[in-house]
Amino acid sequence: MLRIGSMLMGLAVLASAGQVPTGKPEEVGMSTERLKRIHEAIQRHVDSGAISGAVTLVARRGKIVHFQAHGLMDLESKKPMATDAIFRIASMTKPITGVAVMMMLEEGKLRLNDPVSKFIPEFKDMMVAMPKESITPRPAGARATDPDFYLVPAYREITVRDLLTHTSGLVSGGLGAREAAKTNPKRPTDTLATYVPRLASVPLDFQPGTQWAYSGGAGPEVLGRIVEIVSGMPYDQFLRTRIFEPLGMKDTFFYPPDDRRPRMVTLYSKSPQGLKKAENQDGFSTRTFFGAGGSLMSTAEDYLHFAQMLCNGGNFNGHVLLSPKTVQLMASNHVGGMFNGKLGRPAAGMGYGLLVGVVEDSVAAGLRVSTGSFGWDGAYGTQAWIDPAEKMVTIVMIQTQVTPVQRDFENAVMQAILE
Repeated sequence: MLRIGSMLMGLAVLASAGQVPTGKPEEVGMSTERLKRIHEAIQRHVDSGAISGAVTLVARRGKIVHFQAHGLMDLESKKPMATDAIFRIASMTKPITGVAVMMMLEEGKLRLNDPVSKFIPEFKDMMVAMPKESITPRPAGARATDPDFYLVPAYREITVRDLLTHTSGLVSGGLGAREAAKTNPKRPTDTLATYVPRLASVPLDFQPGTQWAYSGGAGPEVLGRIVEIVSGMPYDQFLRTRIFEPLGMKDTFFYPPDDRRPRMVTLYSKSPQGLKKAENQDGFSTRTFFGAGGSLMSTAEDYLHFAQMLCNGGNFNGHVLLSPKTVQLMASNHVGGMFNGKLGRPAAGMGYGLLVGVVEDSVAAGLRVSTGSFGWDGAYGTQAWIDPAEKMVTIVMIQTQVTPVQRDFENAVMQAILE
């Protein structure tokens, strides 16, 4: 009874908000009975101790047909999960940053092929870290700086497109990224304006455009600073006034207000003894540094508004953030086959757009989502897919990284489609 009540309560919240209408699953070609398997799938992971709880949401053809809380928000207090629970969405911040950049593109304030140095001059003459054994003899212009590598000039400047597609080499897990941790750590008082220019002193991990490697923080942070520069607004203010307020995202922020703290789900990590409460419950969030790559917190309802906007081709409840052509550009594969097999993704069938992953071939990828679906997930297990073929948005929110939860959720959603 409690399970059914939590689902109905979630649907009632959305209905009262007047943002996304609710509907019976059969009205949009889905099965009420089969959608119950979502709870069964999630509950198995709760019962096994893999996660404390979750919130799941499915919207098809512009109507919410499933919105349910599962398990607990906090294990110690045994507080039940709520549909308005607030989650640290980590890298699900990135598609929001992608939209911010695309809005500036549409306004003519930047181009994808613009060099980053056009906005931040410090990025004019970047160097690339090359393993010492790969440079014999040492090329002209190379500088010895470390026993393990040399620095060589980048053959071209990094661009806005490079940052959007994780092909810049900026703090991407290689030799240069190692140097960043030593020479350019974030300071407690840093802002995008103070930190990002210092990143220009960090050598790139590879020549721009030649590889795909995740720049989880630095790349989006540079993009966030560019948005600040071209819009004339601090990044948090830009997101609030240009994206969150128009979309009715009332519970999305970089740092939680005190009155929202009781609604935050406890963050856990896995340990041999079971789930362990994380020491830092704010994740990547701080009061001063607006991490454009992974610092936002949000609810399933709020993120639905954002994802539904993309599913609608850039508009939501009369607010046009992007044109359909721009959404199509964002959700197209820009990197050929370079994304396949990276970051734990399938070895085939995947592509990467502008701060979103793209399913090029769902069969080759072995995923239970449609070809053409796009979206991204977060380090703590949150995930959202936009499925244009099915006119569907699917969201799962958890606070422990357990990938099988995402796969089981996807399967439970797809088997509930009848037409």
